[in-house]
Amino acid sequence: MKKVGLVMRKIQFAEAQGPRVFAERLRAIAAELGVEIVFISPERHVSGHDWIPGFEHEKGDLVNYDIVLDQIAAQQIEHVIYTVSGFTFLKMFIKNSVLFPHSFPDPALTGYEMMKPFYSIVDKAVVQTEFLRRQLNSVFGVTDVDVIPIGFSEELAHQYFDPEAIVQNRVLWIGRDEANRRPDLVLEYARRNPDKEVYMVFGGERYRESMKKYDVPVNVKLQFALTQAEVFELMNSAKVYWSSSRFDTFAMPLTEALAMGKIVVKPEHPCYDHISSRHAFAGNELNWFELVNMAAASPMSFSPDNREYAFAKFSSTVMKDGYRKFFDQWLK
Repeated sequence: MKKVGLVMRKIQFAEAQGPRVFAERLRAIAAELGVEIVFISPERHVSGHDWIPGFEHEKGDLVNYDIVLDQIAAQQIEHVIYTVSGFTFLKMFIKNSVLFPHSFPDPALTGYEMMKPFYSIVDKAVVQTEFLRRQLNSVFGVTDVDVIPIGFSEELAHQYFDPEAIVQNRVLWIGRDEANRRPDLVLEYARRNPDKEVYMVFGGERYRESMKKYDVPVNVKLQFALTQAEVFELMNSAKVYWSSSRFDTFAMPLTEALAMGKIVVKPEHPCYDHISSRHAFAGNELNWFELVNMAAASPMSFSPDNREYAFAKFSSTVMKDGYRKFFDQWLK
């Protein structure tokens, strides 16, 4: 079985959110295709929190190259997928290295200036959306780019889909306690709409502590580090899924929300153009509250159109087909 190293930050492997879910899904799909995905991460100079002085992500990556290279050599790995720009220099040592970005140097993101020099030396990438393919080409001149979505679990989307369990006034938001995710907006929405039941789901236990700085309204339910099954069960029970982020490379919960037939409210930034089904409504902080309320007031409890669109575009089957084609070319 051919080995491929997947290089991610320690905290990305540790938390129950996008990067870890992607890693597990990629490993399972690759195994079906005869490829072994080996998880590799640095252990030293890594903080459990974002942006602590001395532990900034890219700085931590740069001082961990020896550890990462030792792990790659010990496993006799010749092909590497790395998910953070700070490891771009891997291509100096591993010819067959490809970037799969969970972040991108966009002005909406903290630290984007620090990322830009690394992206300037990327020559091959796999991204989740056509928007990112265009950005890599137009901003950094990268032309060797494959587009493969992070496919949702079709099994879970079937298992937990139950229209009878939908709560008509329940709004769901999934994110992090970070400025670009705008949890403050969600709390303010709940404060102004006491008739709504608002669930806020955070990917890591570390946010349990950080959320204590907010005055959380009584109609907000906080959840932390849910399993994928728990996410799908809760997703099913909500009528509206709302994303208030400034920027996303893919927004996996949005595709899961479509798969569960949620009425979706999303940002109007073009990075969300792939979330374009009939009952997915784009707005901004000036009109989001009204859009969420209109979605909650809809006479329909769920959207079959959104569900059908998601299965056609973002399922694990679509992801598997994408990686079958990618591995056939890359691992020759």
